[in-house]
Amino acid sequence: MTNQISLAQGRAYLAIPGPSVMPDAVLQAMHRPSPNIYDGELIEMMPALLEDLRRVARTRHNVAIYIANGHGTWEAALSNVIAPGEVILAPASGRFTHGWAEMAEGIGAQAEVIDFGPSAPWDINRIADALRADTAHRIKAVLAVHVDTSSSIRNDIPALRALLDDLNHPALLMADCIASLGCDRFEMDAWGVDVTVSACQKGLMTPAGMGFVFFNDKAQAKRVTMPRVSKYWDWQPRANPEIFYQHFDGTAPTHHLYGLRAALDMIHAEGIEHVWARHERLAQAVWAACEAWAQGEALHLNVTDRAHRSRAVTALRLTEARGTPLREYTEFNLGLTLGIGLGMEDWDGCFRLGHMGHVNGQMIMAMLGGVETAMAALNIPRGTGALEAAAAALAK
Repeated sequence: MTNQISLAQGRAYLAIPGPSVMPDAVLQAMHRPSPNIYDGELIEMMPALLEDLRRVARTRHNVAIYIANGHGTWEAALSNVIAPGEVILAPASGRFTHGWAEMAEGIGAQAEVIDFGPSAPWDINRIADALRADTAHRIKAVLAVHVDTSSSIRNDIPALRALLDDLNHPALLMADCIASLGCDRFEMDAWGVDVTVSACQKGLMTPAGMGFVFFNDKAQAKRVTMPRVSKYWDWQPRANPEIFYQHFDGTAPTHHLYGLRAALDMIHAEGIEHVWARHERLAQAVWAACEAWAQGEALHLNVTDRAHRSRAVTALRLTEARGTPLREYTEFNLGLTLGIGLGMEDWDGCFRLGHMGHVNGQMIMAMLGGVETAMAALNIPRGTGALEAAAAALAK
């Protein structure tokens, strides 16, 4: 690589699974002086912003905004409904479910984890066995990661809701949609989700720093019974403030709110159904290329069944620990940054392609072309016709 002439000049492409590509409209909306946080346009824009945020999550219920990343919203959601000593169930299909369960343990809860490994979706029958055995209803919530960003597995939230209903189990259904909101189809109310956590830096196309907790009446009823909730994490004043500053328990994340306003305008101008369809088509192009490369037997998709793949991120493995050299090549020689193999034991063999948020067909073809170039430069065995397969997927 030392003799390679770098072609990385020009605008770089951050093709990691979050933070995602920031639209110019979002960046321009944020490029402004600090506003008055006590009166005026910032306060006046909040009701419509909250309503448009709920529209993306497909809910008519409450939303609380936190100056936090996704991990912060994990703790915020748990702190409002899970008391010390209570039990949560965490069906894990990647690193992030383990992280959320660890967060629950950190606030004094007991976590029961069902680990399906890093490459398999939930087995509903195993989850059913755990819930069926809980005759005393000790389990107060099920922590359900919709899309695990590390593994790129997309889990079946409606099937989990149906299971809870069939067993008449009262546990709250809590969904992590940090990687899926605004990318994969998600419908909080129609799917019977009680608490949804998300963040702004992926499908919502806003620089990292804000997180969201959506909650319904069932979750609020549990909040009322809590022996205590820390003042900062308490979602009640944030979702139903008497005065503006209570939305944030202090100074608002002013410029993030302006950026989010612009991002929501873009999402609703496109239409959420079209946003989902666009991510579906772009993901099919990524999969087509990867499946062609996999014929060379050096590259493997982490999720074999398309039905369980995220439309926002694709996790891949390369034999002989060649994932890290491939990422280094694309970044330093092409200006293309790919995602690390987060949460995988064979870290150096793994990498991830982010295809979420503000991306289109020509960007996806450029990303795939960059990977093809790196594989050629590094003499990585691969099947032929990958870019042609991706083009066909986009053209159909």
